[in-house]
Amino acid sequence: MRHGVGVLLSVAVILLGACMPDPLPKDGPSKDGYTFPPAPEVPEGPVDPALEPPLRRLVTELVTGSFDASTIQGVAAAQDPRLAWFVSDLLRFAQTPDDQAVLVDAFEQLTGVDLRDDPAFPEGPWTSMTDHLIAWDLPAWGGYRDVKAPLFLLLEPGWAPFFADADAEIDWRMVSWGGVFIDDRALGDPLPCARGCIPALDDPVLTDAAGGDWYPDDAFIFGVVVAGEAVALPKNVMEVHEMVNLTIAGRRLGIPYCTLCGSAQAYLTDSIPGPFDPPVLRTSGLLARSNKVMYDLNTMSVFDTFTGRALSGPLQDAGVELEQIAVVTSTWGAWKDAHPDTRIVAEDGGIGRSYPADPLQGRDDAGPIFPVGDVDPRLPVQALVLGVIAPDGTPIAFPVDAARAALAAGEPVTLADIEVVADAGGLRARARDAGELPSHQAFWFAWSQFYPDTALWQG
Repeated sequence: MRHGVGVLLSVAVILLGACMPDPLPKDGPSKDGYTFPPAPEVPEGPVDPALEPPLRRLVTELVTGSFDASTIQGVAAAQDPRLAWFVSDLLRFAQTPDDQAVLVDAFEQLTGVDLRDDPAFPEGPWTSMTDHLIAWDLPAWGGYRDVKAPLFLLLEPGWAPFFADADAEIDWRMVSWGGVFIDDRALGDPLPCARGCIPALDDPVLTDAAGGDWYPDDAFIFGVVVAGEAVALPKNVMEVHEMVNLTIAGRRLGIPYCTLCGSAQAYLTDSIPGPFDPPVLRTSGLLARSNKVMYDLNTMSVFDTFTGRALSGPLQDAGVELEQIAVVTSTWGAWKDAHPDTRIVAEDGGIGRSYPADPLQGRDDAGPIFPVGDVDPRLPVQALVLGVIAPDGTPIAFPVDAARAALAAGEPVTLADIEVVADAGGLRARARDAGELPSHQAFWFAWSQFYPDTALWQG
């Protein structure tokens, strides 16, 4: 078993982030403009039970070094496109060109589609394969989770509670590995994970604005205000930790930052119903469509990062959906000018750590680095939008650059009774009759895949 884990670990590239999106309408292009071919026809009913042993055997063969041709050919010969989801899972961990080629050929036999027609294929067969499956919204079969679990738990046993919850609303088709392991450290543990995780920062030391002179005025922060108390979270610190749990104005908050989707959000975690302690939010190391899969350390419940809704575990059973508040993306200089009494995370986070000025080094500049499937073509995938949910439930996105330009010119930025206003160097959203609304920035591909029916302000 340890040998198997070592084999899988050897393919790891530490890539940060993720979230849990809902599917898009299946009529968009890829992020590179490629037109996906029509989805293959899917048979009705269960998968042939005789396929379960060879599917499980493929995990063993992957770990031991190579696929037996008869095993993979037996699976491909079933010509059931639903099996392509598991072929994609195997491809995520396949190391040798020969094994990768075998899996690509199996995909073609199962779906009738040659991935080599995709211009993105040379950059990554797994990304191309998974993009097709997501774009098609191809269904999985009833036993898919049970076959997928042993492969993933070989890599990280800490994910066992997620896979064990048969009633979870997790779409297992979308779940992939992000290159890191689960952050299961106890609340307040300042040490990094021994095996490598994205370590949350719990209760960081906060200083006054003068104590934040270490941070450049033109560098970005994520600002939150609770009961009149303002706190700034430096972007470079958030790029390292991607999750902060802290108390502001007597309220407990969890603040995830999905670097892959450009989205920092703030949740009040101290008002959930029932006998539960406030959730301690952590990064699982799993991704879904290039978005962070976060979970609660206390109950091992998975959350939808964009909505705050519990998808598994006791908190799902209790119907928990975390209350969200606004996050303003601004520069440190503009934020402290608007909020002179603000506090900011200390230079060392209060844990004696140093943070590079630019931890990601432009990693996301060329677009999503994990599979996202088809995209909404109304905006470029990495365009920043301010996302907000109107009181009537309508999701609305405001392109940030266009909104800023309009406001600077004295023009209103409104749609469906929602108004965007400039505030503290950033943007906020408010409703005509309901006051300020929770809002946050995100890349367009991320917001639109969570809210495929979003209304888009176009000036």
